[in-house]
Amino acid sequence: MRLTDASVAIRPRSAWEALDLGVLLARRHAGLLMASWALVSLPVFALLCLLLWDSPGWAMLAFWWLKPAFERLPLYILGRALFGDTPTLKQALKAWPGLLKPQLLASLTWRRLSPTRSFDLPVLQLEGLAGQARSARLAVLGQRDSAPATWLTLVGVHLEMALWLGLVSLFYLLLPQQIELDWSWQSLIQADAGDWLWLEHLSNLLYALVLVLWEPIYVACGFSLYLNRRTALEAWDIELSFRRLRQRLTGVAYALVLGLGLLLAQTPGVALAAGSSCPLPQEDPHGPEAPRLLQQPLTSQAAQRSIAQLLDEPPFEHRETVTLWRFGAQEAAEPSGELDLEALLEKLRALIEFWKHLDSVALFFEVLLWASLFALLAMLAWRYRDWLAAFAGRLGVAPRPAAAPPSQLFGLEVAPQSLPADVPGEAERLWAEQPRAALGLLYRALLSRLLHDYRLPLSGAHTEAEMLRLVATLEQGELDGFSRALTQHWQNLAYGHRLPPEELKAQLCDGWRRLFAGEVRP
Repeated sequence: MRLTDASVAIRPRSAWEALDLGVLLARRHAGLLMASWALVSLPVFALLCLLLWDSPGWAMLAFWWLKPAFERLPLYILGRALFGDTPTLKQALKAWPGLLKPQLLASLTWRRLSPTRSFDLPVLQLEGLAGQARSARLAVLGQRDSAPATWLTLVGVHLEMALWLGLVSLFYLLLPQQIELDWSWQSLIQADAGDWLWLEHLSNLLYALVLVLWEPIYVACGFSLYLNRRTALEAWDIELSFRRLRQRLTGVAYALVLGLGLLLAQTPGVALAAGSSCPLPQEDPHGPEAPRLLQQPLTSQAAQRSIAQLLDEPPFEHRETVTLWRFGAQEAAEPSGELDLEALLEKLRALIEFWKHLDSVALFFEVLLWASLFALLAMLAWRYRDWLAAFAGRLGVAPRPAAAPPSQLFGLEVAPQSLPADVPGEAERLWAEQPRAALGLLYRALLSRLLHDYRLPLSGAHTEAEMLRLVATLEQGELDGFSRALTQHWQNLAYGHRLPPEELKAQLCDGWRRLFAGEVRP
């Protein structure tokens, strides 16, 4: 790659500014990135749905698990587009099978849940590193920008869910009102016969469409974090500054050399012979090895001996004698043992350095485990809420006082004290002369029984129809039928002023006695 061909400014940035650069790169090539992702991922999604039509959840899980294989194509496009060699859609799709070959199994197994996946992918794909070289390279790169890469993954997960729920809500809001009225959410949840499989596959399709929009941005942000880290480590900005400086000075340097040559040509006493050659230097007879210097009191040999003696003394040389006890058999194996110990210490140091970079992964799983624990406790509390309510007194929680039943409903007195001891007998006595009072007595007595015997939560705000729906929840067919018949005839008399037929007296009174077993309240 040539740094001078980069389509963005190469300079050190903060991690969050690098993420903004990734969003800018994704937006600049949005059409190519989204089209390539859709053409690669959506056919795989359709194939998984067809193979696992009866298990939409497993189809969605398999598609989600294959995301690292799809992410290599946007990185290939961004890596070439950054240096002015943007591939076409056809070229990108043709190159994708070759991009899957290196380390695909590792990307889909033990590296699948790595929170720094977008930051680590360029090391594998663009640098082609594997094994120990890849681990060492990631250890160097991850010293500064691994935390922002982890946050990018966590925010991306929540953003995917938010966009998916938004699309599902939009789909529901766009439904015609006639179809919406026919839906029952209880039937959607309890779909046993698979009648709503198409709806689950449709929601999965909405998630796949969300990935068409978000995944190129996610890959671009991880790629920009990688570029920013390499810019800081390898001083790309300084190299580019020197290259620009050299380009500016190149023309000036040629002019200075030409001017200097013309100036030397005009200098008197300087002659440039075309055929002359430079003679080799002769040995200096007055050098340090000359005999005249060897006859002086301080000769060159004495000076060298004095220098060597000074270098053998502190602080230039420090010798120390160490005495150790050792077995005779171990004396020969000592050099190899020292080498093995040094190698073991080096491996241990590399392991500790690698473990330091797993703090983010450990934090992620710690948060996940705590969240799972809280969710489990909440589920258990909800599952055994009735048991907890029954033993609330033992836990020191004061039970809520039960609300007193109302004394009037629909303008009628329903207190037990206001009713006669023999309700059907009193109704038969009043029927001939006062049918309205007789029917009203039966209706008031029914409301009183529902309030005090069956504990129905009736209030003055309920209507007759709402009262009948509450009676239906008791699942007592005879009581439900009696209540509906009595309420209908009471409404006809109260609102329509239509008197009940004479044969209704025996039917209602006998029905009352059957329901309440001839019970007479004191």
